Amino acid sequence: MSAEREYRLDDSLVALRRILRATELYERDLAHAAGVTPAQLRVLQVVGERDDITPKALATQMGVTQATVTALVDKLVARGLVNRVPSQYDRRKTNIMATPQGNKTLERAPDALQQKYARAFSKLANWEQAQLVSSLERVAEMLDARSIDASPVLTTGAIHDIDNSGY
Repeated sequence: MSAEREYRLDDSLVALRRILRATELYERDLAHAAGVTPAQLRVLQVVGERDDITPKALATQMGVTQATVTALVDKLVARGLVNRVPSQYDRRKTNIMATPQGNKTLERAPDALQQKYARAFSKLANWEQAQLVSSLERVAEMLDARSIDASPVLTTGAIHDIDNSGY
């Protein structure tokens, strides 16, 4: 391998490590400031945007399985941040609604890492967005990560069982 290619390899590994480190630091800051994980915060955000939402709709919007949503909602219910409420229109359905404490948690949560990314991404030219998506998909493929269940939540570890913060 040429020296230039070695430097590029090192540069790419450093960039990947910086991305991973940024998500780790964000998780820690979020757990400290708001007491929730990034995945739990995303559930709260989605629930907070709607008057009510079914677990199925929540899973679809987040891009994860219903089992993952169930685990996340169970943790949020246990902490008093959301409630499961029977649907007013269909007794077979249950809706997820934020509690006043859940709304307070949303208010004090720091800006989500993916929101910072989304703002910067939206400012890119169309061709830059396409190039970046293509490059990131290639990286995921190189790491054999294409089939991993993932949602648009910037976090490390598995979405459904992240609770390293003790919350």
